[in-house]
Amino acid sequence: MTGPSNGVAGSQDVTGLLAHGLGSRHDLPIPLFYAFAGAFAALFASFLGLALLWADSRFRGGAAGRPVKLPEGTRIRWALRALGLAGAAFTGAWMLLGPDDPDRNPAAHLVYVVLWVGLVPASLLIGPVWRLVNPLRTIHLLLGGRDKGPAPFGYRPAALGLAAFAWMELASPAPASTTTLLAFFILYGAAQLAGAFRYGTRWFDRADAFEVYSTLIGRLSPLGRRDDGRLVLRNPFDGLDALPPAPGLVAVVCVLLGTTGYDGFSTSPWWVETLQTGPLGRTAVGTLGLLAAIGLVAVLYLACTAAAGAISRGHGMAPRFAHSLIPVAVGYLIAHYFSLLVIEGQQAVILSLGLDRTVDQEAVSAGVIASVQVLAIVTGHVLGVVAAHDRSVRLFPPDRAVAGQIPLLILMVCYTVGGLTLLFAA
Repeated sequence: MTGPSNGVAGSQDVTGLLAHGLGSRHDLPIPLFYAFAGAFAALFASFLGLALLWADSRFRGGAAGRPVKLPEGTRIRWALRALGLAGAAFTGAWMLLGPDDPDRNPAAHLVYVVLWVGLVPASLLIGPVWRLVNPLRTIHLLLGGRDKGPAPFGYRPAALGLAAFAWMELASPAPASTTTLLAFFILYGAAQLAGAFRYGTRWFDRADAFEVYSTLIGRLSPLGRRDDGRLVLRNPFDGLDALPPAPGLVAVVCVLLGTTGYDGFSTSPWWVETLQTGPLGRTAVGTLGLLAAIGLVAVLYLACTAAAGAISRGHGMAPRFAHSLIPVAVGYLIAHYFSLLVIEGQQAVILSLGLDRTVDQEAVSAGVIASVQVLAIVTGHVLGVVAAHDRSVRLFPPDRAVAGQIPLLILMVCYTVGGLTLLFAA
C-alpha cells in the first residue's frame, strides 16, 4: 500500500505518479471478501426489491421539484463570475511566474485537487457550480459573445476535452510541470473560445469539459431547476431523469468511468513495472492503457444496453440509459479521490498562502478512508440500478421490463467487481 506524499509526485519517478499526478492513499483494512459480499448483496437485493415493488415509473424529471427562494440576480452572477476570473488569474500567475518545483508551486494542486476533485462535492451540494464561475464564459461575454443556438456536435467536444485532461494527468511525461499545465490550458481555452464565438454561448453547455463534468455531477444535487426555469429542491433521481439523451453523452460517461478506473489501476505494482520496462516508453504505454480502460468501459456498456434492447425489442438504448452511469461515476470519483482532497487539499492551501505548516497525514484514518471508498462504490451502483429500473419500466413493455434489466444488472456487477478490485490492487 502506498501512503500519501507531501507534494506533487515528480514525473521522473514512475512509482510516484499516482492519482492525478499527486500523492494518493490506499489503506484498506476491510477484507476483500466482505467488500464483495456486501456489494453483491446490495445490488441483488435492490434489483429484486425493485422488480417486485416498482412496476411504474416514479420520476418526473424536469417537471419535479418544490420552488425555493435563494439569492439570485445580476449582482450575484457577476460576483461569481469575478470569483471565477480571480481564481483562474491566480492559478495562471503561479503557472506563468512561479517556480517549476511542485513542492513550492501550488498550481498542480489547484488544478488537480481544488478544481478537479473539489468540483465533485461542490456540484453534489449546489448543482452545476462551474457554469456560474466558468472564466471562459465570462471572457466570452466580456468580449461581446452572443448566443447563437446549440452547437451541432453534442457532448463530443467535452468527451475529447475530458480525455485530453485525463491524458495530461495520467500519461503525460510531466503532469505536475507548470509548463505542461500552462500549455494545456492555453490550448484548451483558445479552442473553447473559438467554439463559443463560432456557435454561441451554449457551446459551453455541452463542449466545455469542466462545465459538463460539473453539470452531470450536479444532476444528483437536491438543488436544481425545473424545465420552467424555477429553482427547486428535488429528488436527485428527478435530476438524473431530466437529463435528455444527446450525441456524445455515452462517450462522456465512459471517459469519466474509464479514466477514473485507469487512475486506480495505474498504481498497481504490475502496471508500474510495465510502465518502467515497456519497450514503447512510459508515455506511450500509459496512453495505450488509458485508451484501453475507456474502451473496455464503453464496450461493456454498449454490449449490455444492446442486449437489453434485444430482450425488450427496443432500439437506441445506449443514450437512454447513460444517466444511470452518472451515480456510478460519482461513486468512483469519491472512492478514489476522497483522501486526496482531504490530505493534498491541505497542501494546496499551504502552498497558495505560503504558510509555514505541514500536511496532517492523519487527518482521516485508514478505517474512514476504507469505509468511504467501499460505500461510495456500492452506493453509486445501487443508485445506478434504481435509475435504470425506473427508465426500464417506462420504456420496456410490462412483460419484458424485468428481463430487459438483467443485462443492465450484469453491467453493474461487472463495474462493481472492477471498482472494488482496483481499490485493493494498489
